[in-house]
Amino acid sequence: MPEPLLEAELFGHEKGVFTGALSRKIGKFELADGGTLFMDEIGDMTLGMQAKLLRVLEEGMFYRVGGNIPISVDVRVISATNRDIYYRLNVAQVHMLAL
Repeated sequence: MPEPLLEAELFGHEKGVFTGALSRKIGKFELADGGTLFMDEIGDMTLGMQAKLLRVLEEGMFYRVGGNIPISVDVRVISATNRDIYYRLNVAQVHMLAL
């Protein structure tokens, strides 16, 4: 998934920020506030997107794409990948045998 689309999907976007943004959209992080968000194949994210994700995990807040109001969230993230990721996203590993 292209980085701008993934960013809008995870963090949401404001109305009119890009073509086709006819209304404000709530992102997955905001929807998962107080709960758990599972992210599969997180290693396929660009390093820039991994950095944005890390910032949300460290600070507990983010901005919607095109927004200027900080949104605070308390989200537990569980992720899966078969690639190397930033060590700060790699808190606990569970190694599984191939299917």
